[in-house]
Amino acid sequence: MTQDLHLPSPPPEGIRARKQRQTRQRIAEAGLRLFLANGFDATTLDAIAEAADISRRTFFHYFESKEAILVALESEAEAAFKVALADMPADVAPLDAVRDALMVMISQYESDEAIAIDRLMRSTDALLARKQANYERQEQALFNALAEKWPSPARHPRLRMVALVGIGAMRLAAEQWNKEDGCQPLKSYLVEMFSQLQAEITL
Repeated sequence: MTQDLHLPSPPPEGIRARKQRQTRQRIAEAGLRLFLANGFDATTLDAIAEAADISRRTFFHYFESKEAILVALESEAEAAFKVALADMPADVAPLDAVRDALMVMISQYESDEAIAIDRLMRSTDALLARKQANYERQEQALFNALAEKWPSPARHPRLRMVALVGIGAMRLAAEQWNKEDGCQPLKSYLVEMFSQLQAEITL
């Protein structure tokens, strides 16, 4: 007789946790809306708190600074990518898995608002420097995810290269997408960048 095994269901979200999540989301949405309307530097914490209908003190229960709102947005995208990569079959070539996982992720970030957010991240020297610094962190995070999926140490140098060129292709695709005002879907630019990369590899 076989036993029917089921994984335990995650515990239901409590009222307190749900309210906290909703408040955090409301603050992030209010901050982003003001950033896009008025610019990052011109947006104050007081303005964000007022727009989110909270006190300035409450703001700091959820975010340590207005920059942290942008960090939260970046973290959401990275989490979506990590899930997509983990779902890729193990017999797929790592570079193809990275490309396909990026496709899954960016399908959620192709709106006019996404272009505006990308431009926001380039709008001040401080934000641009942050954006540039993030690429190195993203490369390391991608390598860690690849090494977890393909744990053989012998593959790690190649996986490191895959992480470098994968993030590089995404970076170039996003820059071209922004430059051309999103006249084509971001996926199209990413496909083109990976096609050029594959062409160079096979020369």
